[in-house]
Amino acid sequence: MAPSFEKFQKRRVISSYFSVVLCIFIVLTLLGALGLFVINTEKISGYVKENIPMTVYFKREATDSTMQAFGVRLQNIGYIKDYKFVSKEDAAKNNPDIMGGSEDLLETNPLLNSYDIHLKSDYVQKDSIKEIEIELRSDPAVGDLTYDNALVDLANKNIETITFWILIISGVLAIISMLLINSALRLSIYAHRFTIKTMQMVGATKSFIRKPYIWKGVRLGLIGSLLAIAALIGLVYWLDIQLPVLNLWEDWIPTAIILAGVLAFGIIIASISTFFATQRFLNLRTDDLY
Repeated sequence: MAPSFEKFQKRRVISSYFSVVLCIFIVLTLLGALGLFVINTEKISGYVKENIPMTVYFKREATDSTMQAFGVRLQNIGYIKDYKFVSKEDAAKNNPDIMGGSEDLLETNPLLNSYDIHLKSDYVQKDSIKEIEIELRSDPAVGDLTYDNALVDLANKNIETITFWILIISGVLAIISMLLINSALRLSIYAHRFTIKTMQMVGATKSFIRKPYIWKGVRLGLIGSLLAIAALIGLVYWLDIQLPVLNLWEDWIPTAIILAGVLAFGIIIASISTFFATQRFLNLRTDDLY
């Protein structure tokens, strides 16, 4: 009977430890993923902004040399990320609906030669774009210029909104994570409440009793944190393949800070929760243990 009870107790303790590690792993993985999103918000925002094209159309009388000179000018402008010349023939091939099935492109082509320009993200702002538009329109060869200002405003607004809510969710999740980890550790300490009280009754000091349990909590926090870090590294690897523009591996310092934060948070919250859990049972009367 006694061995069976001991096995049951051992399985219950192992199960409680497993629950603690699993809880820490899940919570820290979610927090770390949100942290990675927050620190890469600027990159994501820049990627979206830099893919909004500005199209500069030339007048029909503009010569090839004039358009080439305009391209050289774009090459020396600091706010230009990249640009591409699109001839009216290429534009016609890319827009067959506009041509209406015309066979002779040179005679019936209503389209214009143009440059598709992508601006650097820092300049994709309403005021900056207006100044850039005025500067480019000042060239006598430029006939028209189009840019989706509504899309720029929408991109900026949505990114700010998403960032705000991500920060709110991260704060709420951080609080919930502390409560969940604390509850899981309290349940694991609960299985040892009689041992704690027995040690106290035979004269052991509170600090002496707490020490092994706190170290156990630190080890559980370390295990859960390392598992979360492994999952986050896998997530970073996958994102680097799917979104190479983020350069998560090349720009490794922000990612390393998040991973270090996950490790520190897991260990600190586990040790603090264990301290208060053991303190609670140390302060209970013997009758209250039942």
